[in-house]
Amino acid sequence: MTQDEYLVKKERLIRLIEGYTRQDTVVAFSGGVDSTLVLKMACGAAQKNGKKVYAATIHTRLHPLKEIEETKDICREIGAQHIILKVDELKEAGIMDNPVNRCYLCKKQIFLKIKEKASELGAGTILEGTNEDDLHVYRPGIKALRELGIVSPLAEAGLCKKEVRTLAAEYGLKTSSKPSAPCLATRFPYGTALDYEKLARVEKGEDYLKALGFQNVRLRIHDDTARIEVDEDAFERLTEHRKEIIARLKELGYVYITLDLEGFRSGSMDVKIHELS
Repeated sequence: MTQDEYLVKKERLIRLIEGYTRQDTVVAFSGGVDSTLVLKMACGAAQKNGKKVYAATIHTRLHPLKEIEETKDICREIGAQHIILKVDELKEAGIMDNPVNRCYLCKKQIFLKIKEKASELGAGTILEGTNEDDLHVYRPGIKALRELGIVSPLAEAGLCKKEVRTLAAEYGLKTSSKPSAPCLATRFPYGTALDYEKLARVEKGEDYLKALGFQNVRLRIHDDTARIEVDEDAFERLTEHRKEIIARLKELGYVYITLDLEGFRSGSMDVKIHELS
């Protein structure tokens, strides 16, 4: 990415969002860096256009509950009207067995609910935070977005994750360096029976590791084995806490505790996706 290329994408994004906010708009808002940037820019553009922007956050047990409070704080800072919609994805989206198309089913259910709310509010456009990088990895949820006419301005403007973080920092957003936080179902192999107790245990385990200072961390669960992913340069520090980590994760019910020598990487459960699909 050259500076000139970045500036072209930035200007394209500004024009796109100015166009989309010529009517009242809903932004699907998770509190991550992508949706926060979209929300910030949409609120600024809508103010010039004399229109409203609503931030729609999904209250779900597939994501850490503390993120709901974070979204409230961000909306207050940005000045967006915040709406919280409750969804029970395991039941409503039918993903209790963690199917390969889980993300598609989940996104479809979530955005149907957001579309229904947008219709009630008279908002003509729904924006969300998919970026260019997301288009080149396994993201079946994108199909649901396209089917429902949801707009992804970051991807449309061609901004990758690194460029999103750069632009978010320019806007002074605290989330510019926030690690990604995909849904807790991604911690389990496809085909695993899911329930909220399993998801809560994973959340507690990752919260414990984060409290020790490991920010890029995933706890991948294979039956009674907990496979820890952290950045490679954090391996030594993690082993220094080996005994206490083992004790805590065994308290949560895991029998075998392992460190993944490949380190932290998004989508590690998707390695055999073509064999399963």
